[in-house]
Amino acid sequence: MPESPDTIERDAERTDSDSVDRREFLRDLLGACSAAAPVLWWGTVSVPAAAAQGATAGYDPTEHRYGMGIDVRKCIGCARCVVACKTENDVPEEPHFFNTWIERYVIRRDHEVDVDSPNGGIDGFPPIAEPATVRRTFFVPKLCNHCDNPPCVQVCPVGATFITKDGVVLVDEGYCIGCRYCVQACPYGARYIHPEKHVAGKCTFCYHRLVDGLVPACVEVCPTGARIFGEVEERATPLARFMQFNDVQVLKGHLNTKPKAYYANLDGEVR
Repeated sequence: MPESPDTIERDAERTDSDSVDRREFLRDLLGACSAAAPVLWWGTVSVPAAAAQGATAGYDPTEHRYGMGIDVRKCIGCARCVVACKTENDVPEEPHFFNTWIERYVIRRDHEVDVDSPNGGIDGFPPIAEPATVRRTFFVPKLCNHCDNPPCVQVCPVGATFITKDGVVLVDEGYCIGCRYCVQACPYGARYIHPEKHVAGKCTFCYHRLVDGLVPACVEVCPTGARIFGEVEERATPLARFMQFNDVQVLKGHLNTKPKAYYANLDGEVR
């Protein structure tokens, strides 16, 4: 993940070997605690996450609050967003590693629902079996919802996952020990463990682009304008207008994660 302008304090003299030793120690410690007391509340052993205070010159995170809108009617399943995201953020090329992906929903007349996402949508979608039995089909882009009440932050035992002042959920790779608790806690399936770095990976809203005044790569390449990015609380932004003129919904709202990925024209079958 590109380095965030919101930086977590570090010991200036910490060496690479010190970092590795500390991560291995914490991983072993957590494993031992888990074996000895499976019901232990991890908050009691957490290293406090120091939410970042600084910012890149000219950028004030306190003046922003980001979110993304997605118009399901406009998504054509081309997966350009998926390819652009992988390229922009150095996401592993192997299948099963995605910061964003496209799912195809096939709703059949008997109310059965088929969902597929071949290689995140990059490989295209195969012809639908038994098309005469189909009532409707549509595509749904998925990504980290950058929740205001994120369970991934709550379960991280070392404070590696944190929320920036502008509402983006990020991972500090220097702290992450690859324990997978955040992967298990995310109700949106939006996290993975990087196969080479062995730390948690996820959508960052292309944070390195945001601080330079650019939109996320997935938004920039979408040919139909299905993705809308901007300020959640400012009425003059494209996202605010999108939310004002559409009956927007969030995924798994009953979980009270307070997601900031807002969907328009979302079918009730989407999960």
